[in-house]
Amino acid sequence: MFADTDSELNEWLEMLRSPELSDRLVAVKTLQHLGDEDALDPLIAALQDESTAVQKLAVTALWELANPKAVPALIGCLVSSDEEIRDEALSALGELISPDHLMLLLDAVQRDSVNMQLSILILLRKIHDAQSLPYVLPFFEAEQAALREAAVTTLRYLNQVERCQPAIALMSDADDTVRRATALTLGHLADAEVVPTLCQALTSDADWQVRRNAAKSLALHANAEAVPALQTALSDDHWQVRKFTLQALQKTPDNHTLPALIKALTDEYSDVRRDAAIALGNLRNPAALNALQQSLDDPDRDVCIFTQRAIQSIQEPTPETSNA
Repeated sequence: MFADTDSELNEWLEMLRSPELSDRLVAVKTLQHLGDEDALDPLIAALQDESTAVQKLAVTALWELANPKAVPALIGCLVSSDEEIRDEALSALGELISPDHLMLLLDAVQRDSVNMQLSILILLRKIHDAQSLPYVLPFFEAEQAALREAAVTTLRYLNQVERCQPAIALMSDADDTVRRATALTLGHLADAEVVPTLCQALTSDADWQVRRNAAKSLALHANAEAVPALQTALSDDHWQVRKFTLQALQKTPDNHTLPALIKALTDEYSDVRRDAAIALGNLRNPAALNALQQSLDDPDRDVCIFTQRAIQSIQEPTPETSNA
């Protein structure tokens, strides 16, 4: 039986070298379904086929074989002129790479190819190694906005990187997508300037998605110094900014925000009303009870549920500390 199997495999491997495109397509497709490790090297060779259709099938077949030996060859596909091949190779590498491939990726990210650089910056997120930082930082000043955005996003995934001054400067980038990514990344950094920078973005950036992301990051920091900016942002024109601002205020209860939180209970968006109720429950100020009682008739069920919970939270007696 094994002899027959080897004979069948050899038949398809021979066909993979045929001058006829139709033969090579059938061969690579069949080898994909067979999943035989002995086809690894021939499939890697097929990545150089003159036909992009054969190349695409070879990438998929190698992905399904899931053999890490294919990683260097698949990295080479990231500079293909065919977008589908690049995307398929990137997807395959996302599952095949491991920390053992770090140096290979760091070498590749220095190649003079924007497509390669973008893909490697994405793949470095799978490894999380802080050794990548010196290789990522130069892309903060890249001419292409896509590279700056990819680099500052990758920074977010690197373990043990708590401070990165150059990242803060990207909050002034001219490109909206870069600032959006930077606003999220600053939620994971501890530089002294991070919270003031996020507050400035929350209240002043022209792009609502930047403002929303700044609110998300301020929720992670849960810093009381952000309360004045968060209070201002409750009047933002965009409901998602108001929603995530309320989620940040849930982490930093402050009685000065009580009037703004009560006003948010009547917001036109139910998500905002729900998060306002949660924030008031965390504030535990009895002055909010009347407004919360009125919100029990809200047309949205979730708002009613969280309003009731907020009322209960405020009415619960504060546990007394025993002197025993």
